[in-house]
Amino acid sequence: MENLERAEAWGQASSGMAYVFRPSTPSGLQAVFELARDTGVPIGLRGAGRSYGDAAMNSERILVDLERMNRILAWDPASGIVEVEPGVTIEQLWRYVLGDGWWPPVVPGTMFPTVGGCLAMNVHGKNNWREGTFGKHVLEFEALLPTGEYVVCTPERDPELFHAMIGGLGVLGCFTRIKLQLKRVHSGQLDVLALSIPNMDAMLEDMESLRDDWEYLVGWVDCFAGGRGVGRGQIHAANHLDNLADPSPTQSLRLDHQDLPDTFFGLVPKSILWRFLKPFANNLGWKLVCLARYLMAKRGHGHRFKQSLAEFNFLLDYVPHWKRAYWPLGLIQYQCFVPKAEASEAFVQILRLCQARGLPSYLGVTKRHRPDDFLLSHAVDGYSLALDFRVTRRNRQRLLALAHDLDEIVLAHSGRFYFAKDSTLAPESAVGYLGAESIQSLFALKARLDPDNLLQTDLWRRVFEPLSIREKFHNRAESQTLHSPS
Repeated sequence: MENLERAEAWGQASSGMAYVFRPSTPSGLQAVFELARDTGVPIGLRGAGRSYGDAAMNSERILVDLERMNRILAWDPASGIVEVEPGVTIEQLWRYVLGDGWWPPVVPGTMFPTVGGCLAMNVHGKNNWREGTFGKHVLEFEALLPTGEYVVCTPERDPELFHAMIGGLGVLGCFTRIKLQLKRVHSGQLDVLALSIPNMDAMLEDMESLRDDWEYLVGWVDCFAGGRGVGRGQIHAANHLDNLADPSPTQSLRLDHQDLPDTFFGLVPKSILWRFLKPFANNLGWKLVCLARYLMAKRGHGHRFKQSLAEFNFLLDYVPHWKRAYWPLGLIQYQCFVPKAEASEAFVQILRLCQARGLPSYLGVTKRHRPDDFLLSHAVDGYSLALDFRVTRRNRQRLLALAHDLDEIVLAHSGRFYFAKDSTLAPESAVGYLGAESIQSLFALKARLDPDNLLQTDLWRRVFEPLSIREKFHNRAESQTLHSPS
């Protein structure tokens, strides 16, 4: 194995050396799986590497980069059904289908993840309470198991495996073909409403009142505000336009209408904007940034405007390389999901604890969610709060301690977590939200589909491997007790 490379978490806060392979065909993928079986070296799967933490890392082992398996295999513009390989990106997908009047029904906040990665993490969008997660729109998938066997799953055929592999972190098998049902759209624009919000109670109350009339909802939170203004911010609600509301729908569905602008105000190249953000990437600087943004939100309260599908959905791509403002040690994101009756109380506690520890989040985002049937589901009938924390040499250990204390708040309010964003979750916290039964079901499937435990990631070894070892020890001890002489 000569292809030793450094793989990095997207948040840049962790990295590791791995033997990286880049197959371009299913047969090439099979060959890497055979190598793993022959050598006994565990194999990890990586799409575009857009997970903030260690979900797509497999340090000191084999890492399969799937970005070259990026063919669109079939497309029916009459039905909106598309079949793709796992390395197709969300950008590649929407650019291929938009001219025919279709759009992915669920997208994350950036267009660069792969479809396989979105499926492995079962990502959600700003319309989760309406459309569910990404996996909800999968009609069928084919996957290669570590044993070399192929399986084909639909929601009706082998529903247990279907609902486990989607959101299964890539440790049960590798998607090789994915069939999706896309969403019909009649315009490339959205009708957007912006509202200024004074605190967290009002944020969630307004989102609850808006959700019946709007298709997308997302809230920005000023995480520095204190007192009665804790959780203040801005809501953006959006609806798709129909032909009658868009004077030139054919034009707005063109790809050049969706391209994000390269400059601000036609003058400042966005590619260098992160350099202007970097001096503000400290508590005082970002507090001023958030204050300015909130004052602008108040001034624009009630403003209604048109925005392209790409501009609204992919806000994280609006400033290229924005994460470089957090150099040299990057950032971690903490995202929790709490039932609606307890969400406001939990989120206020979280924001206040971050402030009290001197570790305020530089970005806060809220979204509305609904529960689903996937085995490792992060979803609840409630709300999520996503927080970005800059990592420094001085605060790294304090951030880890803070995250564990935040876990206790979330679990005390019946909350859940999201592995696509996680960097800190402890095994006990995973049990606390998934439940022992779900974890036992995962281990049973893992034993059947991957008996040699070849599919692993750094996240798997951090969160689940300790639980697996404990369960094996417990089962062995229980068996010895049952068979001991009386």
